[in-house]
Amino acid sequence: MRKHAIAALAALAVMVPTAWAEDVIILQSTTSTQNSGLLDHLLPMFEKKTGVKVKVVAVGTGQALKNARNGDGDVLLVHARDAELKFVRDGWGVDRRDVMYNDFVIVCPKADPAGIRGMRNAKAALKRIAEKKVPFASRGDDSGTNRKELKLWKAAGIDPRKASGKWYRETGSGMGATLNVAAGMGACTLTDRGTWIAFRNKGDLEIMVQGDPALFNQYGVMLVNPKIHPHVKEKPARAFIDWLTGPEGQKAIAAYRVNGQQLFFPNAPVN
Repeated sequence: MRKHAIAALAALAVMVPTAWAEDVIILQSTTSTQNSGLLDHLLPMFEKKTGVKVKVVAVGTGQALKNARNGDGDVLLVHARDAELKFVRDGWGVDRRDVMYNDFVIVCPKADPAGIRGMRNAKAALKRIAEKKVPFASRGDDSGTNRKELKLWKAAGIDPRKASGKWYRETGSGMGATLNVAAGMGACTLTDRGTWIAFRNKGDLEIMVQGDPALFNQYGVMLVNPKIHPHVKEKPARAFIDWLTGPEGQKAIAAYRVNGQQLFFPNAPVN
């Protein structure tokens, strides 16, 4: 009888691997991780291993950081390194780790109205877009992509927002919606490669500019500081961070492909 009881307990331990297996954690993340399909690929694996459910809030990085400062979330997975490091310095987040990377690309109508096809210098390409007043769709939502775009414009010595509502259009939307706008109005835009590869409604758009080191796109993960927000579910949230940056999570990121193309490249530090 005792042997049967021990066996039953062992089986239960396999089914429920942790004391917090029924917890639900909130992941504040970006539209790129959602639109690309990456989270739909990763989260079932983590949930199956731990029993922890992950609720995703997919917004721009700026909004995700704001939400986390307000205590609306347990974990952040975003892509604006400078803003992330400031978030940690200010005490709102802890244990930030690199997770993966890909890059940004500039896409435009196939007719190439700006004459930038094949360029590898994003700054020079944006200057040409501005000079020719080629329509440009910006996310305008304080996302990681929007921050990168504005940084590139600044490097080019241009403030495109002065042309807001003219050739420069701010959508205030996520990456997928902004690509739809660009396709619909024959505009150029900056997009992360992951969303671009997974995006089905490319219309007349194609990649014009890529390969510039300035287009590098790093993603980071961190815990919302439980000392500031005691309701943060620290143990299951840390389990997610450990899994994502550990061998299983990194392998799962590398394995994710759309139409045979790898969308993200794992680069978490090896402990």
